[in-house]
Amino acid sequence: PIAAGSGIPQVKCYLNGVKVPRVVRIKTLVSKVVGVTMSVLGGLAVGKEGPMIHSGAVIAAGVSQGKTTSLSKDFGFFEYFREDHEKRDFVSAGAAAGVAAAFGAPVGGVLFSLEEGASFWNQALTWRVFFAAMMSTFTLNLVLSAYNGVPGKLTYNGLLNFGKFDDLTYEIWEFLPFLLMGVVGGLLGALYNYINQKLTAFRMKYINKPWKKIMEALGMALLTACVAFFMIYCMDDCREISESAEYPIQMFCEPGKESAAASIWFQTPEKSVRALFHDPPAAFEWLTIGVYFVFYYFLACFTYGLGIPSGLFIPTLLCGAAWGRLTGILIKFMFPDQDWVDEGKYALVGAGAMLGGVVRMTLSLTVILMECVGNITFGLPLMIVLMVAKWVGDFFNEGLYDIHIQMAGVPIMGWEAPSLSKNIYASEVMNRPVVTLRSVEKVSRVVSLLQSHTHNGFPVVDSIPEDGQASYFKSFGTLRGLILRSQLTVLLKHKVFNENTELWQNSKVDIHLFRQSYPRYYTMEEVELTPEDLDMTLDLRPFHNPSPYSVMACTPLPRIFSLFRALGLRHLVVTNDNNEVVGMVTRKDIVRFRMWTHKGRMGLEELVIYNQVA
Repeated sequence: PIAAGSGIPQVKCYLNGVKVPRVVRIKTLVSKVVGVTMSVLGGLAVGKEGPMIHSGAVIAAGVSQGKTTSLSKDFGFFEYFREDHEKRDFVSAGAAAGVAAAFGAPVGGVLFSLEEGASFWNQALTWRVFFAAMMSTFTLNLVLSAYNGVPGKLTYNGLLNFGKFDDLTYEIWEFLPFLLMGVVGGLLGALYNYINQKLTAFRMKYINKPWKKIMEALGMALLTACVAFFMIYCMDDCREISESAEYPIQMFCEPGKESAAASIWFQTPEKSVRALFHDPPAAFEWLTIGVYFVFYYFLACFTYGLGIPSGLFIPTLLCGAAWGRLTGILIKFMFPDQDWVDEGKYALVGAGAMLGGVVRMTLSLTVILMECVGNITFGLPLMIVLMVAKWVGDFFNEGLYDIHIQMAGVPIMGWEAPSLSKNIYASEVMNRPVVTLRSVEKVSRVVSLLQSHTHNGFPVVDSIPEDGQASYFKSFGTLRGLILRSQLTVLLKHKVFNENTELWQNSKVDIHLFRQSYPRYYTMEEVELTPEDLDMTLDLRPFHNPSPYSVMACTPLPRIFSLFRALGLRHLVVTNDNNEVVGMVTRKDIVRFRMWTHKGRMGLEELVIYNQVA
């Protein structure tokens, strides 16, 4: 099920530091690749670009680990990368490589990873990600040249080819229609997101069983086919057969002519976008494009969110290109004798405005579109249109990916702390009482704690107060370090106890022992201990982190947020003046404070966190 949708929200969550279950598994990759192939072949209003980004992330995560847990095979190399931080960097590069392969835009891929994905970025990562994106584009180029019968002729940049705009120029006064198109794109994008949000809520409530999802997908495929045939049957729009038409459909037209409505439906969405960009003036009647836009807009809106792998880029680009071309026809009607009016140019602007209004990306989207059309002079109009579309759309709601993340209940962190949270302090957001461990702890107590609590980190203290003391606002012992659940399970599994020194002293107890079990660490069911083992003691001092990040109880929320965001933390210990543990802050504790904006108003809300949903 994790393979459904475009995969970009899931990858975005993963790069933000949230461990989304099964998002980078090999089974997910197989389901994604097969599923998106079938979805596109079935003629649904979906693209393959979003799933390619997810596929790139899965491949990067798998290759970097040198093992596959799904197939229970460890190849024994790349052990150094078996930790969350390294794996996340590889997934950033994989997502960028996916963008580069889909659009033939390596620079756009890097910017996409930076803008939409990675929460933690450094200088070294920039050139590594860029190199991965360049290699991805080159490899695809090589494969496509062989597929097209000219091996070695590297002219096939990406899977999505919009064709080159050689004479793409604009006049200074055209900024006015461009700005208006940006406003329209923002409004249409906001409406698209609103409808899809309501649909997703309906699906989560009622279409929650596999057989229902299958029936919904079948119904949508049937509806799409019926709409296409109905429009082709009803629209009387004949034109000369274009040179690019591989399979012209005559329908009710005279010999030597083809149906324009059929030509736009019966080809891949990428080819339809290219036709709207590059077909000569008067290739499409305004009524044909208008009706097509209305139908395809709602089909694309209803299709995104089905239980199938489906991309969002191409359907929204196609909707935008349709109403953009319509705008070009209108301007041509108003200024019939002007050379600067080009229907294809307005189709490109409309495509950018529509996509920007739905996903609310600016920088990366500008560069992706520039690289796709191979024209750098049109960068400024595209950037302005995308910015206006984002501002107008943000006035009503969030981007579609953010809406889906929010509806999934994922604790994702924004770029900055909520603006109105400066008067919220660590003492208000922290968790108490804190489950702590002594530096030398009995095995029976460690096992009991791991079985009764789901926490992933435990502060190590020198002494633990009695239950009576802990109920008041007192400390839970002087902080000595922090140990993770995964480390404790590995130590218990290999019986690294003080009384067992002769058993494990000769064998190597080092970082290799912990990397071996990454990423699926042992559960307590897999740890077998005898009654004698439970009476033994465990020395945590060689294994715990002796200098964990900690803050005072009076630290404001924005500073805590900055620590989590910049350092990629999972736990933060709260101490008092004597360095004694008084609480723990986790990611969920700070993410529950969220800013809302709607129609120019804003405020701070506190979300309720449930450990489990009934």
